[in-house]
Amino acid sequence: MTELHGHGKARHRRRKTVLLAGVPLALAAAGAMAYGTAFGVFGEGMQPKAAAAAAPTWANDTADGFASVHALGQKGTYGGKDGKTVTVRTLADLEKYASAQEPYVIVVAATISMNPKGREIKVASDKTIVGAGTSGQIAGGGFFLGQGVHNVIIRNLTIRDSYQGTWNDKEHDWDAIQMDGAHHIWIDHNDLRHMADGLIDSRKDTTYVTVSWNKLSDNNKTFGIGWTKNTTADLTIHHNWFRETEQRNPSTDNVAHAHLYNNFLQDDPGTGIRSSYGNYARGRTKMVLENSYFQGVNNPVTKDSTAALVQRGNVFSRTSGRNETGGTAFDPKAYYNYRLDKAADLPALLKSGTGPRNTIGTTASARTAAAATHSTLTVAKDGSGRYKSVQKAVDAVPAGNTSRVVIRIAPGTYRETVKVPANKPHVTFEGTGRSRKDTVIVAGHAAGMTKPDGSGTYGTGGSATVAVEADDFQARNLTISNDFDEAKHQRLNGRQAVALRTAADRIRLDALIISGDQDTLLLDTAAKEKTGRVYLTNSYVIGNTDFVFGRATAVIDKSVLALKKRWNGTSAGYVTAPSTPAGRMGFLITRTTIDGDVSARSFHLGRPWHAGGDASLDPQTTIRDSILGAAVKAAPWADMGGFSWKKDRFAEYHNDGPGAGAASGDRPHLTDAQAVAQETADWLGGWKPTAV
Repeated sequence: MTELHGHGKARHRRRKTVLLAGVPLALAAAGAMAYGTAFGVFGEGMQPKAAAAAAPTWANDTADGFASVHALGQKGTYGGKDGKTVTVRTLADLEKYASAQEPYVIVVAATISMNPKGREIKVASDKTIVGAGTSGQIAGGGFFLGQGVHNVIIRNLTIRDSYQGTWNDKEHDWDAIQMDGAHHIWIDHNDLRHMADGLIDSRKDTTYVTVSWNKLSDNNKTFGIGWTKNTTADLTIHHNWFRETEQRNPSTDNVAHAHLYNNFLQDDPGTGIRSSYGNYARGRTKMVLENSYFQGVNNPVTKDSTAALVQRGNVFSRTSGRNETGGTAFDPKAYYNYRLDKAADLPALLKSGTGPRNTIGTTASARTAAAATHSTLTVAKDGSGRYKSVQKAVDAVPAGNTSRVVIRIAPGTYRETVKVPANKPHVTFEGTGRSRKDTVIVAGHAAGMTKPDGSGTYGTGGSATVAVEADDFQARNLTISNDFDEAKHQRLNGRQAVALRTAADRIRLDALIISGDQDTLLLDTAAKEKTGRVYLTNSYVIGNTDFVFGRATAVIDKSVLALKKRWNGTSAGYVTAPSTPAGRMGFLITRTTIDGDVSARSFHLGRPWHAGGDASLDPQTTIRDSILGAAVKAAPWADMGGFSWKKDRFAEYHNDGPGAGAASGDRPHLTDAQAVAQETADWLGGWKPTAV
């Protein structure tokens, strides 16, 4: 990279463009901020002393299906992941945090009995409620999500036993989960059973809901959707196991888009519960029903004459009665990406993969629950781990590894360079400290330094503290730093100093601090013709000159790009320097704050890096839905190496903050039509990154 010199396709309907709740609203001095815990970017010490907790490693997952769609001012469903994490064991604590106005990740670590029986805790917006392993249970009641409540995740819980002895109970409206006019809700990996009324009721225009990987059993009225004259609701229902449930499996009344796929409905002979019907499209519902398995169910698929129901790929075993289809529905892929499992595989898959689990990565991981084991290697400076250095642990990973190896790194400072070679995929680096600051991998090499063996200089890529050349790498909850001191090496020709270099595909990074000065984060590919996708979330990247650069296809989401002064105290720099090959996506920075303790109007957002003078490259940076601090120049893009940024791809969309500005010839903005084709899913293609 060039040294800095002082002078020198529409997918979603009902879209709105407001910023995501939970993104930092201002960052006057990002360089001076405390770096956050592994579950957010809002500083240390934020958990209540009386109920401090570490969330399950998957508690910061975000939803798929309709719950992932950007609409109604909400950009997907991510629950309380930007808030504090608390553990609850009592009804009083659960109600306190669930109803609070601020976001929380609430870990339920005991069986909580409702008093009085049938009580439904009112849940406020921006909450994740998760069970700790299989110990999180709600007995004798459930949850209520009222009008306007949004961005709620309920996962890994058992909710059970409000049943009062009357099968078709008309007196006790006691549900496991009731939603009246809520939106952006994800209900995942729960065991819901034996309630007085519904297991799930989605009522009164509740919309943008995904219900996935749940076990629903031993109930009469299982899952009702509707109670409205409007036809506005959108729901995704996938990978659920309905067993011994009589009706509403589900019943969908006046649902605009009901996408049901990969569900298993089972009614065994000789039991006391007989199914009345399976999937039912009522009113003006439009339903797409794909690759589901119906076993022993009476009237497995039913529709009103006014409803549209499209079936494909379903399996029916020992079913009887109505099995109907007709009309024109919709294409789910116009709203989100998804992957179908084979219907024939569902009985085994869902019997092992639904309901609460001791450990779970994401819903996708349940597809391979039987093979979800991974090996773990431990690293600790004090000798308490298997290895004392991170590189030694990497060396121990078998070449050609086909299953994940998690390298758990104890708190400490590891002064070393680390390389994950291309023949060792599926490696995870995980810091085990309470904070990402606790575990630090650091070195101080620069491009112009001579290698210890005298074979030449490191070069920019070779200066990296951590170099990742293997596909499917993951890292979380640690710091990667290059602490090369520019002030002491002013005579050195080549002061680029990389902290992290990736040159592989499907790289998932979360809750990191990546710190340096010039060329901090090199997001590259193994070769110009190779694909290299990176998804970085909830992290800090710190630097001053071209400190996010390379030819990878990369998304930086819900993070902080912290601007840093130069070695001599001056403020000047460039955030990005993409070198994107033509026909590919470059850098997407979304829902992120860009600012720091630097002078106003001193930093460019980016410039085009035509590496080696390659005119065929088509560098791209899009910055959207982000907060731009006062440090950003009014004309935020710059030329580089004789190449004009105006001939490449640089744009903004719906940014805010003192550094944001109106569209102009020096500041191009995407149109709304262009913006719908420049979102995370467009960048990452068919890859759906999972939680680390």
